[in-house]
Amino acid sequence: MRKEVEKMVGEAMGKLGLEGKVQVDYPRDPKFGDYTTNVAMVMARRFKTDPRGLARRLAGVLEHPMIERVEVAGPGFVNLFMRREWWFRAFSKVLEEGEEFGRLDLGKGRKVQVEFVSANPTGPLHIGHGRGAAVGDSLARILEKAGYQVEREYYINDAGRQIRILVESIWARCLELRGENVEFPEGGYRGRYVVELAKRVLEEMPQVLESPREEALERLAQWGAREILGEIRGDLEAFGVTFDSWFSEKTLYERDLVGKALERLKERGFIYEEGGAQWFASSRLGDDKDRVVVRANGEPTYLASDIAYHALKAERGFALLVDVWGADHHGYVPRIRAALEALGYDPQMLQVLLIQMVSLIKGGEKVSMSTRQGEFVPLAELVDEVGKDAVRFIFLTRKCDAHLDFDVDLAKSQSEENPVFYVQYAHARISSIFRTAGERNIPVPASLTDVELASLELREEMELIKKVLQFPDLIQGMALSLEPHRLTYYLQELAAGFHSYYNHHRVLVEDKELREARMALVKGVQVVVGEGLRLLGVDAPCSM
Repeated sequence: MRKEVEKMVGEAMGKLGLEGKVQVDYPRDPKFGDYTTNVAMVMARRFKTDPRGLARRLAGVLEHPMIERVEVAGPGFVNLFMRREWWFRAFSKVLEEGEEFGRLDLGKGRKVQVEFVSANPTGPLHIGHGRGAAVGDSLARILEKAGYQVEREYYINDAGRQIRILVESIWARCLELRGENVEFPEGGYRGRYVVELAKRVLEEMPQVLESPREEALERLAQWGAREILGEIRGDLEAFGVTFDSWFSEKTLYERDLVGKALERLKERGFIYEEGGAQWFASSRLGDDKDRVVVRANGEPTYLASDIAYHALKAERGFALLVDVWGADHHGYVPRIRAALEALGYDPQMLQVLLIQMVSLIKGGEKVSMSTRQGEFVPLAELVDEVGKDAVRFIFLTRKCDAHLDFDVDLAKSQSEENPVFYVQYAHARISSIFRTAGERNIPVPASLTDVELASLELREEMELIKKVLQFPDLIQGMALSLEPHRLTYYLQELAAGFHSYYNHHRVLVEDKELREARMALVKGVQVVVGEGLRLLGVDAPCSM
């Protein structure tokens, strides 16, 4: 709908002999109209003329059967007030399209990869990983809604130092369980899950401990990473998250992709040797300093495999690469973008979302957490306690790069303070209206699409209609900004508008025309609430 208004404004500009990009927005205050544009101020700066005068001229030629009036405000804003028929005509599309409402062709023909979670297979997923999972999965759903072809990928870090530390931790616990005094490895994993893995080793394959140490550690590394990755998969599936691809870091070395990527960089003049090590000249492309990619002992760094991995992704024809990383990886963004540019790719094809940590609040107290010391809250434990829906929704109630306090008691409450309950309850309440109609033998129109809406005259009814019709613009905005958290704000506002309306006005009134119009209204609200929840990976219940 906003595009149609932009077209109207563009045609009016053409009547004045002006050309340029038109941007139409929703005013924060409805007294300033249904739509507003600052195009007169933009054009005035370009042509060095009075912005209010130009706005008045533009308002004078802005004509359309669906425009009720046009006003000029402030330094040169042009505000449009649309006729009620405009909104009714558009609202019928919501009922006609159902769950397809809001689907766009914004990304038509464009492939996007969203890589998220990608936790090392060295322990269970904690709640920080869960927040990244909620962000990545919801963003992928939104991008698909906007018309992109989306691939979800999990990068398995199974070739680095952390796997070695894990297996040495398991080895030490095995020896301890056999009654031996051993020194626990420095920086080892101390979680209870390591002890449980060690018990399984002693029960299921005690012969491994009789092998030469290095041979035993290699076997334990493969076994331990496989077992933990299996648990990670299970936890993610219970969280409503699945992946199209699980990519092993080992593949990069098995296919010599790391060596090939570094050779390409060398051919392009971005690798040099110093102190026996190989360096990537990333400072030439925006990084704050150059980076080692191969140590003096010949061992590649983490950065080397990350460069090879992103080079492979770029070669696969994706128009956009979205990586969801922990906030502690912020320094890697300029390094990887520098590598892509050095390899001949557009560095802006990589967009990184940084996930800040989650603090868990129970009984008003913050829960202490330390992953390496084993003091963390597993994602599965939180999901079991408060439910998948509450966890996913609340994880998305703040922008991902902002710290989040997760109040467990609030998440379990059935009150309007609990945001997911409040939104789901709107969906369930609307279902109850139609169940009640059936119980009372009140006929429901076979096609709500054909219902006449003219009897909807209340301010609250028009506000609900206008809020519902913002949904496609929201999808577009989230797809372009990569900000899925905006959907939770929108759903809470829509739910608040519905609950207020429901509490003050009956839907199943005696007047047939008004009753059917209100049925159509609340059904449209339910369609968008249900689809919005689906995009968040949250269930839309019909009863609560």
